[in-house]
Amino acid sequence: MSEVGAELDVACLEEFWASHVEGAMKLDEKVVKLLLDTLGLGNQQAYRKLILERPSFPEFTRWIVETAGLPDPVLVDRFHAWLYEIEPGEEAKARLAAIKNAEAVFDEAALRHWDEHGYVVLPDAIGPDEIAAVRDLVWAEVGGTPDDPDSWYSPREDGIMVARFQHPVLEAARRSPRIMKAFAQLWETENLWCTIDRIGFNPPERPGHEFAGSDLHWDVSLAQPIPFGTQAVLYLVDTSADMGAFRCVPGFHKRIEDWLDEMGPDSDPRAVDLHAGQHHVAGRAGDLVVWRQDLPHGASPNRSDRPRLAQYLNFYSPDMVIHQRWR
Repeated sequence: MSEVGAELDVACLEEFWASHVEGAMKLDEKVVKLLLDTLGLGNQQAYRKLILERPSFPEFTRWIVETAGLPDPVLVDRFHAWLYEIEPGEEAKARLAAIKNAEAVFDEAALRHWDEHGYVVLPDAIGPDEIAAVRDLVWAEVGGTPDDPDSWYSPREDGIMVARFQHPVLEAARRSPRIMKAFAQLWETENLWCTIDRIGFNPPERPGHEFAGSDLHWDVSLAQPIPFGTQAVLYLVDTSADMGAFRCVPGFHKRIEDWLDEMGPDSDPRAVDLHAGQHHVAGRAGDLVVWRQDLPHGASPNRSDRPRLAQYLNFYSPDMVIHQRWR
């Protein structure tokens, strides 16, 4: 192994590489998900590296360390403990206990809103200076400035998503005790993993530059029963309802099973127009909007005169069910 990647001793890594480069047997989807998040890699960038470049294993490990650094040894310990069904080390236990014992960040009213509507807002998820640092990163990545609208429309491959997965300022939200506690309350467990996701830039629509995001959709299979899961977006600027805000159909999670049953197995639920029930969630810089994965959702067209800037992140349980059948 190359010198740079020599310290990268993580279970299943070589098997994951071999499944894409040498045609070896595929790993379980959940194992891959946990592996990549433990390594600090985004799914998109890892698969692109393997599929487009087909590196040798030493080249792949070197790229991982150069891209994401060495992984947190405590998180690696937790991954191995989950994988081999053994107890994690004392430091891992202490970290999880600190989250469990932390003061709740959602009160009863917020949790009732979560139960009824399927989404909730955590204000002041991280501090103003941390928000400003992530906001500066987004502007740097898109090559724009707030006072020059013409600079907001440079060509980008991923629509409103910006494919920057690693940067020190992105870790503020991923390691925030307040955010960890919020997800622990919603999942009712502190044993969660943080996704390595992207940042977002949604400029105002104008001729030749229409909304480049997705319409109302689900990012999960609609095969029943749909397992519990969450998703989230962190607003980096004050975001009005017409500014490309997050939108969803509140409460749809309470009726989706009956709705799917009524449609029948041969129907396409993703083709149904649900816009009549949608709600746009305005918020302030620092607000974290969390929603259930069975809620139809999406960003929205920006009809204001300012871009919406955001960071995407999520936490999930290693015991989360992932359906193999896609509907």
